Amino acid sequence: MTENLKTTKYANGTAIPLVNTNSTWDALTVTSKAYCWYNDDIANNATYGALYTWAAAMNGAASVTVNPSGEQGVCPTGWHLPSDAEWTQLTTYLGGESVAGGKLKETGTTHWASPNTGATNETGFTALSGGCRFSNGTFSNKGFFGYWWSATEFNAPSAWYRFMSYYHSDVYRDDDYKEVGFSVRCVKD
Repeated sequence: MTENLKTTKYANGTAIPLVNTNSTWDALTVTSKAYCWYNDDIANNATYGALYTWAAAMNGAASVTVNPSGEQGVCPTGWHLPSDAEWTQLTTYLGGESVAGGKLKETGTTHWASPNTGATNETGFTALSGGCRFSNGTFSNKGFFGYWWSATEFNAPSAWYRFMSYYHSDVYRDDDYKEVGFSVRCVKD
């Protein structure tokens, strides 16, 4: 996909719970399915899409390590949530983690803070700095960082994700708590 996912329902029509208060988000567990808009402002939907917990991104499915993941999760029919291995394949193909971010990020400083280092968007991925929602419910980093879930656990309380920043051309790999709200990109089956 060339934009962050915005859906509020799974492909079968089941609604994903909207959580729009810090205290309610703070009460989520590793198995809680939830989404929100950055700063609980639906106006952020149009550009940045939704932020999902890992359980919501996976639609409650178990961790997947294979490439391709084959795990539909929150993605529409015919699409899947990429595994950690798929993210690694992408960054390797683009020349490695140290340059892949630039090739994936939207150019300019409309949605990224200056200097948006290395941004060429030569892939058409158009990565945006949609920020995140921490497990305690607070929002952070819109304009500075973009974060995307993978379909792969790191361990029981956390899962792998990728992130990009305004001041580097890297794609970083890290793990975080599953209750955190990150963006989702889907891959065509």
